[in-house]
Amino acid sequence: MTSTVRRKASEIAKNWHVVDAAGRPLGRVATEAATLLRGKHKPTYEPHLDDGDFVIIINAGKVQLSGRKAEQKVYYRHSGYPGNLRKRTFAEQMARRPERVLERSVWGMLPKGPLGKRIRRHLKVYAGAEHPHQAQITGSERAAEAAAEAEAEALQALIENPPRPPRLRPLSVPETPTPRPTRREKVAAWLAELEEARATAEADAAAMAEVEEDDLPEEEDAPEDAPEDEPVAEAEPTAEAEVEAEDESDEESEEK
Repeated sequence: MTSTVRRKASEIAKNWHVVDAAGRPLGRVATEAATLLRGKHKPTYEPHLDDGDFVIIINAGKVQLSGRKAEQKVYYRHSGYPGNLRKRTFAEQMARRPERVLERSVWGMLPKGPLGKRIRRHLKVYAGAEHPHQAQITGSERAAEAAAEAEAEALQALIENPPRPPRLRPLSVPETPTPRPTRREKVAAWLAELEEARATAEADAAAMAEVEEDDLPEEEDAPEDAPEDEPVAEAEPTAEAEVEAEDESDEESEEK
């Protein structure tokens, strides 16, 4: 599995490169220098970062052009005031300041804006073969060797003690979505429930009817020899009843 490496500005290490322009075409030298300045020769290149290196161009006065470009190429500059347009041919510019020829060629291949201005400061152009940056070149070579040794040691340690592979998470079985019932299926299910409820009600009613018939007492036939009903003897009046009767008779006599 591959992953994109995102580097910070503090993690970028810059090396120093020397480009000899003696006897080489101007465009080839400028292209090589711009590629090194932008950092496109590195696998960690990102367009928005200043991931390039320092470039030293020597022998700028010996750069060449093919064909008649040395006579036809003209450099213009303007001060901003009317009538102050100035121009120089390639031969005149090379005679005055050959460093400016390569600088302008390389600057045109760099991005515009703050990033391009920051990258332009990493370009050093000299007309002759001498330059004052030998100490920086030596230091960058030593730093590159130390980084290579550290990387080799880390790789060896990784080979001797390989990390444990990460545990794989269990596979998840996708749930099958339940299909929605159609209107016809809904109606059929409702009719089936209705028939079931009706059958249950009829069964309950039949069971209740059987239970009521079983619980009723059966009528017993009276025997033929049974005597007829004898008249019930009247109860004898008690003493209280006699006293009440006497009181009623006395009241009637008084009224008369």
